[in-house]
Amino acid sequence: MNPDHNRRRLLAALAGMLVATPTLAGGRLLATPAQSAGPFYPLELPLDDDNNLTHVAGRVGVAAGRLTELTGRVQDLNGRPVADARIEIWQCDANGRYRHPGDRGRAARDENFQGHGHTVTDAAGRYRFRTIRPVPYPGRTPHIHMAVLAPQSAPLVTQLYVQGETRNAGDFLFNRVPAERRHLVQADFLAADLAGVELRAIFDLVLGGADGTPAG
Repeated sequence: MNPDHNRRRLLAALAGMLVATPTLAGGRLLATPAQSAGPFYPLELPLDDDNNLTHVAGRVGVAAGRLTELTGRVQDLNGRPVADARIEIWQCDANGRYRHPGDRGRAARDENFQGHGHTVTDAAGRYRFRTIRPVPYPGRTPHIHMAVLAPQSAPLVTQLYVQGETRNAGDFLFNRVPAERRHLVQADFLAADLAGVELRAIFDLVLGGADGTPAG
């Protein structure tokens, strides 16, 4: 997929022109609910923009926070894997700061945290990131922003929340998701038996059709 074309599609989605909506596909899978992109999607992507947000090229340190392996699959409403989909994630660092000029927080930014990353799904629709367990910042429960751009599908922008996080109940965006669908935007962050990370989370995403309707 062409990176420049992908970015134009995503920026259109962020502006509200293209957003996949939750849809029930013949009793099969439910599409992942769309959510706001928030105000801190990067104005300019970092030069080091891979799928490991915990290490920045040219620096020797590792990001602060609870290092996490985030994996999952991208599927369509019929359960078929979606290959070659670009997935982007962005989130605040362990100090609650985004890499964005509009973030006016007073805490120091963690210069060892990339802030934004991307990857492309394999033939089985699988993706993988190394990041940190999300942390709260004023007014918001912990969350990770995600965007998926795939062929023949509208861009999906959503947010991933921590299963069992007590702050979720008071979060205005989390509460916009119908109660019966909130499980579709949550994942457990559990102890990992993996070298170099403390936690592991598995989060599958389900895409609707090109106009938000069920894929045939």
